[in-house]
Amino acid sequence: MSTGRKKRVSRAEWFEAAMRVLGDEGVKAVQIERLARDLGIAKSGFYWHFEDRRDLIRQLLDYWAHEYTEVLSENPELRDLDPKSRLLRVAEMVQDNDLSRYDRSFRAWAARDAMVARHVDDVLRKRLDYVGQAFAELGFEGDELEMRTRLFVCYHSAETDIYSRVAKKRLRELLHLRVALLTNR
Repeated sequence: MSTGRKKRVSRAEWFEAAMRVLGDEGVKAVQIERLARDLGIAKSGFYWHFEDRRDLIRQLLDYWAHEYTEVLSENPELRDLDPKSRLLRVAEMVQDNDLSRYDRSFRAWAARDAMVARHVDDVLRKRLDYVGQAFAELGFEGDELEMRTRLFVCYHSAETDIYSRVAKKRLRELLHLRVALLTNR
């Protein structure tokens, strides 16, 4: 007789379940039993991938950094683009893949946990460095470079939270206008 339960769940599926709970209810709700129930498996399946909840939490920070930042900053196809096209493509990828959807949750968590704050600061630094490099390649420097870099990163980290009811087509139009505005002198 089949119970309808999965026998094995990947590490990535555990991470995604944890991210959903973190996003919806905060880090305190990220509990092994809860995640196992959400995934439809026995709690013991968790221990194939993690030592304990603390290990999950530590690895979750790395997962977020990789899947929501490094997938862009380490993407060789993006490196080959000219700086303006690279910025446009990054903005499109953030929007298309909703890569900022958990940023607010991680920032809220960081406000209460110094270790998480350091990790969130590292992710922000990676984003600023990556975007700043493109603006520097366009010839911006000093305050102009910093302002354009921060505007780009800040906007793309918060757009979905602030403008969740704006039509995707309109968001795409504004994205193109925004990148043009920030990259032109």
